[in-house]
Amino acid sequence: MSFQKFELHEKILTGVRMLGYQKPTPIQLQAIPPIMEGRDLMGLAQTGTGKTAAFVLPILNRFMEKPLGHIRALIIAPTRELSEQTLEAIKQLGRKTKLRSTAVYGGVSIHNQINRLRGNVEIISACPGRLLDHIERGTIDLSHVEVLVLDEADHMFDMGFLPDVRKIVKHLPKKRQTLLFSATMPDDVRKLAMDLLQNPVNIQIGHTAPVMTVAHRFYPVQMGIKTALLKDILDKTEMESVLVFTRTKSRAKSLALQLDRSGHKVISLHGNLTQQKRKQALDGFRDGRYEIMVATDIAARGIDVTRISHVINYDMPSTADAYTHRIGRTGRASKTGDAFTFVTGDDMGLAHSLKRILGEKLQYHNVDGLTSEIHNSSSKKKASDIKSDNRRKSFARPTQTRRKPKQRSFQNANRSSWSQRSQSAA
Repeated sequence: MSFQKFELHEKILTGVRMLGYQKPTPIQLQAIPPIMEGRDLMGLAQTGTGKTAAFVLPILNRFMEKPLGHIRALIIAPTRELSEQTLEAIKQLGRKTKLRSTAVYGGVSIHNQINRLRGNVEIISACPGRLLDHIERGTIDLSHVEVLVLDEADHMFDMGFLPDVRKIVKHLPKKRQTLLFSATMPDDVRKLAMDLLQNPVNIQIGHTAPVMTVAHRFYPVQMGIKTALLKDILDKTEMESVLVFTRTKSRAKSLALQLDRSGHKVISLHGNLTQQKRKQALDGFRDGRYEIMVATDIAARGIDVTRISHVINYDMPSTADAYTHRIGRTGRASKTGDAFTFVTGDDMGLAHSLKRILGEKLQYHNVDGLTSEIHNSSSKKKASDIKSDNRRKSFARPTQTRRKPKQRSFQNANRSSWSQRSQSAA
């Protein structure tokens, strides 16, 4: 099935074609028709499934008939990065339309945002905190909103934003269309959905278990050996682009510094950075100037880089849901990827839980002299036994001469199909 089956406006289809997209993903196939009918919808789908376009395309199509010069759609997301990426999707898919959009989030000048809001925008992509600031200042009018989208609702719950969301909803018209998307469904998010959605269409794509197109490896290791193990893996494994997660900001910064001293092209992303530096870090990772990004969980929902081949959990996440969100950065759009997790003695409880969820897809691996012994000897595997994937370029140490990398963006993400599945993932 092609996007033409949705009977989208020709200018929107032009945007789709210019991005090189040919076939809709499963969530787009199921979500776009009821959204275009005006139904409320609750979508349970992991990151990387194409859900942004699943709500952006119907919104753009709805507003093509009569752009009215006031805010008609409000998209609320938990992080600045996600808000920016949603805005980029709106601009790219709607490039041939005259619809205006902007992003609203903290960490940047509120006065510049006020000026943009005066420009009669129709679509807002916002974070809850700064949006409430504008509401309290009276610098934003939400009385004409026709469509409300709550994106990554479970992450908003994790960050304590649900009370803010409820405050924001009080300023919206009662008669509206409400769409809620989430990778997992905690009780608080389910209750929010029940309160805000009217007779919704329920869609679930796959399961809430971690991405099944990803190979999961656990390395049992002592805390003080983690950095040596990471360097060994980076030096000996063929990788394209690597996202490393740490539990704290200080560890992300110090680990990135150690990897930089070892000759790797690396950048860190954490909450202490200004918005400008966060954007510079993401842009550098996205366009290939940096091959490794060391990040805290702030990046688990905010990075959309299709070429990430490996996610490495230097520190074990706190919950199974957090694991799902982290490793959702690789294996995107049904492509394959690898997730490596360092497991200390304190992490064994969650490790056993993930083993029950993942089954045979999770394998324990040993590296001589670096990893610890584990009790389940039947699942042990020598690191030397891991076969190289010749389809990926070698992740070698950088040389002194560096060529300018090819620019990558939402626009040229090298995907001819949003539902492409490699033979190895089929």
